[in-house]
Amino acid sequence: MTLLNAQTDIERLKQSIDLTRLPEHVAIIMDGNGRWARERGLFRIQGHQRGYQTVRQIVRDAGEIGIKVLTLYVFSVENWKRPKKETDALMHLIEHAARHELNELKENNVQIRFVGRRSNLPASLINEMERDIEETRNNTGLILNLAINYGGRAEIVDAVRSIVDDVVQGKIDPSLLAEEHIASRLYAPDLPDPDLLIRTAGEMRVSNFLLWGVAYSELWVTNSLWPDFNASHLTEAIKNYQGRIRKFGSVVNE
Repeated sequence: MTLLNAQTDIERLKQSIDLTRLPEHVAIIMDGNGRWARERGLFRIQGHQRGYQTVRQIVRDAGEIGIKVLTLYVFSVENWKRPKKETDALMHLIEHAARHELNELKENNVQIRFVGRRSNLPASLINEMERDIEETRNNTGLILNLAINYGGRAEIVDAVRSIVDDVVQGKIDPSLLAEEHIASRLYAPDLPDPDLLIRTAGEMRVSNFLLWGVAYSELWVTNSLWPDFNASHLTEAIKNYQGRIRKFGSVVNE
């Protein structure tokens, strides 16, 4: 598809959704790269490489539609259980993407963030992440939040550890602890909770992703594997989201 055709397609799709009622924060569990490769007789890393191309396009599409925050589940703390050859290749691919895409992200006013534990990550990748953060810090368009070496339980544990340190130092009265204390110690406390959580490849689970933040997120699952995900799927998810009534535990007059 040419750039002109892609732009025409996204403009057409934008007409199918209510641009005044967009989810502010969309989070995506990008599943199915390995399955996509296996179905084609390819190596798993080739599926990840194809998934990277999908990431590039969906970031463009989300920005074009007007999404404010896009969080992508890139690499989980559990993914280290995979064969070392695959994890090494993934680290290399992530670093390559961070370096290669920086100029385009800057040109498109995208602010890049990273959430997750820095431990276990290659030093060269950490350096590239820090460079990307610094060079896009003042951008005011889409916030692209990449979850790398991330786990929802790990995030909560890290938040609690931070609070315990302050309790020990007498800065916080433990009897006054509230949800707000934990929320303020999460990896990106300034970002809103996800309004819409998308999962590809048909799996019906959240896989330790943003456990605190997705408490009231609307969930949309597609059987499409991540390398096949496109703007049509994204707008379909948004249309489905816009057809729901969000109650947050209360009663709403329907």
